[in-house]
Amino acid sequence: MLDINLIRQNPEKVKKGIASKNVDPKMVDDFLAIDEKWRNHKQIIDEKRSQQKNFGKDNLEEAKKLKIEIKDLEGKINELEEEREIILYQLPNIPQEDVKVGKDEKENVVIKEVGKKPKFSFTPQDYLSIAEKLDLIDIERAGKVSGSRFGYIKGDLARLEFAIVNYAMNFLKQNGFVAVVPPVLIKAEMMKGMGYIDSKEDLEERYFFEKDNQFLVATAEHAVGPMHSGETLQEEELPKRYVAFSSCFRREAGSYGKDTKGILRVHQFDKLEMFSFCHPDKSKEEHQLLIKMVETMMQELKIPYRLVQLCTGDLAKPSAITYDIESWLPGENNGKGEYRETHSISNVTDFQSRRLNIRFKSKTESKVDYVHMLNGTAFAIGRILIAIIENYQTKDGTIKIPEVLQKYLGIDEIK
Repeated sequence: MLDINLIRQNPEKVKKGIASKNVDPKMVDDFLAIDEKWRNHKQIIDEKRSQQKNFGKDNLEEAKKLKIEIKDLEGKINELEEEREIILYQLPNIPQEDVKVGKDEKENVVIKEVGKKPKFSFTPQDYLSIAEKLDLIDIERAGKVSGSRFGYIKGDLARLEFAIVNYAMNFLKQNGFVAVVPPVLIKAEMMKGMGYIDSKEDLEERYFFEKDNQFLVATAEHAVGPMHSGETLQEEELPKRYVAFSSCFRREAGSYGKDTKGILRVHQFDKLEMFSFCHPDKSKEEHQLLIKMVETMMQELKIPYRLVQLCTGDLAKPSAITYDIESWLPGENNGKGEYRETHSISNVTDFQSRRLNIRFKSKTESKVDYVHMLNGTAFAIGRILIAIIENYQTKDGTIKIPEVLQKYLGIDEIK
C-alpha cells in the first residue's frame, strides 16, 4: 500500500510510477477526489463534535440534533473510506528510479552472465528424457492421481532435493538467516496484506478455501511476510532474516499451453525462500545481500546463469525493484540450450508493511516507522533439479552430483 501522504503531496510522481507498470494513472485522480470528500466530511464532523461538547447540558435539544447529524456524517465517512480503500489497494508499488521503464519482459536488462556453459561431446538431452529413463520423475502416474501439471519425484532425485535444502539452510544460517517451516494455509486478510489478491487475475492464480476463508501459499513469502503483522520491532532487531522451506501451490491460470509437460511449471512444488525485514535506509544494501547469497550458491553449484533486472512493466505489483536469475539449461530448445528463470529477488520497500502494520522503533529517536520487506528465491527445488540434471548429464545418461552436494547424498552420480 502506498503512503497516502505521498499520493496527496506528489501525485504526479505516483502517476508516473504506476503508469510505468501499465496501470491507469487516472486512478490517482479518482483516489484524490474521494480523499478530498473524506477530509471535508472529517473536518465537518470534528467541528460538529466540538459544538456538541460546548452545548453540553445547557442546550440538550441542539446537542441531540447534532448527534443525529454526526451519526449521518459518520455513515458517509465510512462509505468514503471504503471507496478510498478499494482504489488504494489497487495501486501498485512505485518502481525505484533506477529501474528501466519498459512494457514487458522483452525489455528486461541482462546485467551479466556468469559461469562456463558445459560442452558436451553429444547432443544434450532435456531433463525429462533423462529423468524418465532413470525412473526419477513420473508424470504419467501423477496425472492419473492428480491431473496435469503434477509429478512424482523419486529415488535419488528425491534425496537430491533434500541435499539442496540442507546445503542452502546451512549456507544461509552462516549468513544470519533463521530457518523456518511456515504454515501453507493463511488467512485471507494476510494474503491481502501481502498484496496478491487485489485483482481478478491475482485471485485466479490462488487456491482458496471459501469455507475456511484461507488461501494456500504460492511461495513461503506469503506466510513469512505476515509473521510480524501488527508488531513494532526494535531497530536493533533489524534486519530480521529468514529462510523458509515450504510446498507452494499455484493454479498457473495464465500459462495454458506453456511447459505443460514435466516439472518446470506445476501446480505444486517445494521452495526455499529468503525473507528480510530491515531498516528503510538499508533496504537497497539488503537487496544486494540477497542477490549475493543466490549468486554464491549458484557458483558453488557451478550452474551457469545470468542476472536480469526486470523493467517496470514486468515488476510484480508489490515490487519496487526485482532481479531474476536465469539458469542455463543446455537440453532445452532441442539441445541448443536456453536460459530459464529459476530465481527472483525483490525489494518491496514499505508496500507490504503498511498493509500489515509492521513497524520499528528508532533507538535514537522517539519516532516509529514502517520496515522495508524483501524476498528472494533461495532455490525453487523443481527448477534447480532441472538445471542440475541438464548441466551435469553424461553421455551414458547418468547425472553427476555437484561436488558441494555430494556429502549430503553420499554418492557422486545418479545412475
